[in-house]
Amino acid sequence: MGIFYDEENRLFFIETANTTMCLAVVDEEGFLNNVYYGSRVGRDDLFYLIGGKENPSVPSRNDRDRGCYFDKARLEFPSGGTGDYRTPAITLRDPDGHDSSLFTYVSYRISETKEDMYAFMADGRKVRMPATFAGDSKAACLEIELEEKVLGIRAFLSYSVFEDSDAIVKSVKVVNNSDTTVMIDRLLSSNLDLDLSAFGNHQPELITLSGSWARERRLDRRPISRGNSEVYSTRGESSHQFQPFSALCEKNTDDSHGTVYAQNLIWSGNFVCGAGMDQFETVRSYIGISPEHFTWDLKPGESFQAPEAVLVFTEEGFDGMSHIFHDLYRSHLIRSPYLHMERPVLINNWEATYFNFNTEKLLAIASDAKKYGIEMLVMDDGWFGKRDDDNSSLGDWHVNEKKLPGGIKRLSDELEKIGMKFGIWFEPEMISPDSDLYRAHPDWAISSPGRVPTRIRNQYVLDITRSEVRDYVYECVAKILRSADISYVKWDMNRQLADLGSLGLKGSEMGRLSYLYTLGVYELQGRLLEEFPDLLLENCSGGGARYDAGMLFFSPQIWCSDDTDAYERLSIQAGTEMIYPLSTMGAHVSASPNHISGRVMPFDVRGAVALSGTFGYELDITAIPDEERAAIPEQVAIYHRVGDIVREGDYYRIARVSDIGLYDAWMSVAKDKKRALLTYVQCKGSPQTGKRLIKLKGLDPEKRYDLKLIGADTEGSRFCSHGKKHAWNVFAPGCVSGRSLMNAGILMPVLWGEYGQMMLEITEREN
Repeated sequence: MGIFYDEENRLFFIETANTTMCLAVVDEEGFLNNVYYGSRVGRDDLFYLIGGKENPSVPSRNDRDRGCYFDKARLEFPSGGTGDYRTPAITLRDPDGHDSSLFTYVSYRISETKEDMYAFMADGRKVRMPATFAGDSKAACLEIELEEKVLGIRAFLSYSVFEDSDAIVKSVKVVNNSDTTVMIDRLLSSNLDLDLSAFGNHQPELITLSGSWARERRLDRRPISRGNSEVYSTRGESSHQFQPFSALCEKNTDDSHGTVYAQNLIWSGNFVCGAGMDQFETVRSYIGISPEHFTWDLKPGESFQAPEAVLVFTEEGFDGMSHIFHDLYRSHLIRSPYLHMERPVLINNWEATYFNFNTEKLLAIASDAKKYGIEMLVMDDGWFGKRDDDNSSLGDWHVNEKKLPGGIKRLSDELEKIGMKFGIWFEPEMISPDSDLYRAHPDWAISSPGRVPTRIRNQYVLDITRSEVRDYVYECVAKILRSADISYVKWDMNRQLADLGSLGLKGSEMGRLSYLYTLGVYELQGRLLEEFPDLLLENCSGGGARYDAGMLFFSPQIWCSDDTDAYERLSIQAGTEMIYPLSTMGAHVSASPNHISGRVMPFDVRGAVALSGTFGYELDITAIPDEERAAIPEQVAIYHRVGDIVREGDYYRIARVSDIGLYDAWMSVAKDKKRALLTYVQCKGSPQTGKRLIKLKGLDPEKRYDLKLIGADTEGSRFCSHGKKHAWNVFAPGCVSGRSLMNAGILMPVLWGEYGQMMLEITEREN
């Protein structure tokens, strides 16, 4: 791992344990090209990859065809208006409206210190942006300074690598050194130009994650042709609809094999990412803030910081990609003290009661839950103002004593007597038209003058770009947390931004609103964790609309989706787990029939799926069948026994129900490969199909393993969800080598009925 500069050939080498990125300063003018990114190579003179040092098409050798160079060069920081007609990384406009720019090399700086990233609110407050940090690992950092000589704008491209990671993280900061204001219309965090040979000279495929409310992060895969294909959000959040992530891969890449180039943005607001192929079969991949609803009037002396992007290259398929993302985020992004801790098993009252609850009902749920091993009660929406439905009171963060006589403090004290921890729900960024706050401060809502306001869920969005609004919001939340023993906060956001207008911004500054809104969220959550460092914060946005790397900087877990249907969660969680560690994924067992889909699912299947994340319950424990209630202690015990493998281990995808329709399967393998957990969920029964061959992954081929069916009796049998007993005779008696388990596999029985599950605990045989 390291960063090195070959001064003679003007080449930068950015190296991880298994990858190399090589940048070259080209021509007398100093254009910055990306020469190579892929598997680790030597620090050789790779200048020949762009045609050699005497390339006649560079401007100094062939100025009559200057545009030919820009039209096909693999530029690291391409700009618009000077001959590169592909998607630019930056677009600037001078005071006269000209939008041409060209950035050339000035200098570089290499260090071993990964600096924090900061940006500024409209009122001048400094906000720490989410970004990777070195932690306990060594870091190597490169800063390359580029200059737009005509406009007097400098761009500082930052690259960082860590000793224990194969990822490269990039960011851009732009500084105005001129005496006039220059408008930024577009600024992306990363641009990567790749030759088609990177994909075996075959048409590459683009991987994205898409969906909607209650069906987030479904895998999309499509070939890249000439022209662009991209995903985006203009909703003021990373969104249910798309994820700030894309990957380019070879046609036959699967979970275990094949080349993958992936990128993920550490940002929680509007974004764009995508890829396209040009007439020379160069593939350009890019990611950054969406240029929609964004302009930034960069005044003299000001700077603008773009979010950080993560680049991943692997030849080990999507599992290899996931391991790099997971390890990076666990070691270099998530700051919470809960990162490596076993999280408390919680029960949330939302689907149990919705708005219809009081202290007695909550204590009844808590008392029953405690008996069965659940450790925390989370009180969801409806405890404040006059909120008996979702039509009022957002912004009025005072306790409804009709529901909670004695307030939060009494409830907290009673839970402490029971031996339960206490968590609480907030939606601090929102305001109801029917609220005391809105009646007092209608100007505090984001709105566009003269237009009928757009309501979603009968609520507006508070203008947290303004300091007085942020201070009010913060104090409302903090005051409640100071009043009682509260261990956990679920921070929700249930609608998107619209009617973009702020009384705190004037004229051209209005283009800053979406960016500043996201900074406002970061400032609020950063301030909250400074005052309450032991708080377990779980982010949420109508489920998974703000499940992104930016929020993981503040919260170690995020509510994955409002859809708790275990069958639907198989696809939602499979997409989520491609990028984010399983420990970040809020996953609960809910009631059946499911409240969103109406699907009936066995309790053990619901448990097996939820045990793949941060485990809890979303139901009325006092009202479920006795046999389900009796099964809770076993599920909780499983979580305590194997939760560390899920939380800390490597994730492997075995099968996707979205691909094969019959079953879903995945593994978590401890880093030392001594223990593993296989989860197999049958989604469709079928007669006369025999047993299903499953090849395990990630084990040590030289170790020998015992496999134990979780929930089995002493004879190795277990009752399935429908009461039929199955003997699990899938291989010969005795332990099995990792080599055989991975190459030959094991046979899983076809269970009776439509839904069933088997969880196998895999343990190294010590002798």
